[in-house]
Amino acid sequence: MDVAGLRAMLEESPGKAAQAILAAAGQGVVEAQLLLGQILLDGRGIEADAGVARRWFGIAAQAGSAMAHNMLGRCLEHGWGGSVDLAQAAIHYARAADAGLDWGLYNLGNLLATGRGVAANQAQALLCYEKAAHMGHAKSMNLYGRYLEQGIATAPSPARAVRWYRRSAEAGDFRGMFSLGLVLVERGQLVEAGRWLEQARVEGNMNFLRSALATLQEAGPVLMAFAARYAEEIERRGN
Repeated sequence: MDVAGLRAMLEESPGKAAQAILAAAGQGVVEAQLLLGQILLDGRGIEADAGVARRWFGIAAQAGSAMAHNMLGRCLEHGWGGSVDLAQAAIHYARAADAGLDWGLYNLGNLLATGRGVAANQAQALLCYEKAAHMGHAKSMNLYGRYLEQGIATAPSPARAVRWYRRSAEAGDFRGMFSLGLVLVERGQLVEAGRWLEQARVEGNMNFLRSALATLQEAGPVLMAFAARYAEEIERRGN
């Protein structure tokens, strides 16, 4: 069975699929090794074991899988299955990025933007986000828009920023939805802004909701009603 078939089997019979994935990984099928790492992280069809997941990502990365380099970088960045090593995470993200993987570009951009594991370099971060955005990566679209809006390492271009925020929002990124909603409020387009801010509230995770609430509370009276809705959402999810 090919990897696509194994993925389909995961939906119907996770335990049976996990055994088949393990067998294929052991036979050197790189995509199966990558998939095995992912199900070990998630505990899907198999007992979760982040340490073993990290090892399988490493094996697939050595075989040249760009996504495995990206996932090994994630393990190293977040301490999944071992210690945090941001410098090594940056190396693996760079390998994924050099192979043309949008997620590798995005994750490397984040380290460059914040100076974690590498020297901070906003111009290089911008380049990573721009490349990934043009590849259709929704999260990168939002961040590329932010750099354009705020003029970070480039000339400010509010009109282009809005276009990228809209593309991010329409691609399903809740942060892009929030960014678009805020700029639409500034333009006085309150009805459309409200739709995007509401959708971001429904789809965003708790970390996003908390940071978004702080932004809304500082933004002035126009957004206080939205701030109240976000506060209610946080309280609801916390119960």
